[in-house]
Amino acid sequence: MSSARRSATVVLRLLGGLAPPLLLLLLRPPAASGDCSLPPDVPNAQPALGALTSFPIQSTVTYKCNEGFVKVPGKADSVVCLNNKWSEVAEFCNRSCDVPTRLLFASLKKSYTKQNYFPEGSTVEYDCRLGYIRDHSLSGKLTCLQNFTWSIPDEFCKKKSCANPREIKNGYVSITHDLLFGSPIHFSCNTGYKLVGATSSYCSLAGNTVEWSDPFPECQEILCPEPPEIDHGMIEKKQNSYAYRQSVTYKCMKGFALHGESSINCTVRDDQGEWSGPPPECKETFQIYKVTPAVQKPTRVHVPATKAPSFPQKSTTVNAPDTKVPPTLQKSTTVNVSATRSPAVHGAATHIHATSTPKGGGSSTSVASIIASAY
Repeated sequence: MSSARRSATVVLRLLGGLAPPLLLLLLRPPAASGDCSLPPDVPNAQPALGALTSFPIQSTVTYKCNEGFVKVPGKADSVVCLNNKWSEVAEFCNRSCDVPTRLLFASLKKSYTKQNYFPEGSTVEYDCRLGYIRDHSLSGKLTCLQNFTWSIPDEFCKKKSCANPREIKNGYVSITHDLLFGSPIHFSCNTGYKLVGATSSYCSLAGNTVEWSDPFPECQEILCPEPPEIDHGMIEKKQNSYAYRQSVTYKCMKGFALHGESSINCTVRDDQGEWSGPPPECKETFQIYKVTPAVQKPTRVHVPATKAPSFPQKSTTVNAPDTKVPPTLQKSTTVNVSATRSPAVHGAATHIHATSTPKGGGSSTSVASIIASAY
């Protein structure tokens, strides 16, 4: 191997560690008169050469800041080849905080929105978003710290609050957490009523203030369908409509009896009214007649009678003075007795004659006769 070839190999080995663009520049043909050499080094930046291998007069090279550095606003970031010499360039890349923190309750003021350079110690300010109100007791600024991170913000904007929700007749309002911006409330009805309208509402924006997003609903009474009619029966005190927990009572016509529950109730299922069960039935009744036992004909028994001798009695007459006694009316009682014929006995008849003197003088004779006869 010739000495010239050996020298070329050594040179290539030495140049192998260089970046390709610089390697091309070194290996390029000799520059023409007025051309510039490699662009100068700039702290914290690299030249954007692309495919350039030569830099004739008026050539421009722009630099790009290294990662973690930001171009300082107002400073030049490029150089120009002027008659074999590059123009002067000052350091223009510096450390900076990233884009300011995006806050849920506040937005960056417009004067900072187009800025991308935030060196250590720089501050930014915020405006409260719609639906929030400024709490002036807390700072509304953020600062770029020495480690190039933003300070932790206070919650200097508080949520606005909606008005207290009104009551719903025959229903109620459920507050999940609070009445602040973005919070929901829910509506429901008492048993026997159904919701007509929105089931919930949110505290939402309304211009520069907040209010409930949906109108409040109504609770409408649930009615049962017309109660069923029954054959041979009727509804007692029938109404035009029946609501939850109201009942219908049935009764039967004369000659029919009720079978089943006499009353059914209005109930609710899935916001619909329905009866608690089927109505009763009226079934015909069968009259039971009382059977009177037949009257039996009496049986006559003939008994031979023994004739007793008759004894004549002597008639006795008693005369006694009459003492006036107030008359006493007695009720006559007649008793019919079936007697078995017996021998005739002739008894004695007794006659009592009483003479009474009426009040006020004069005389009158009253005769009371008591006759007892035996047959």
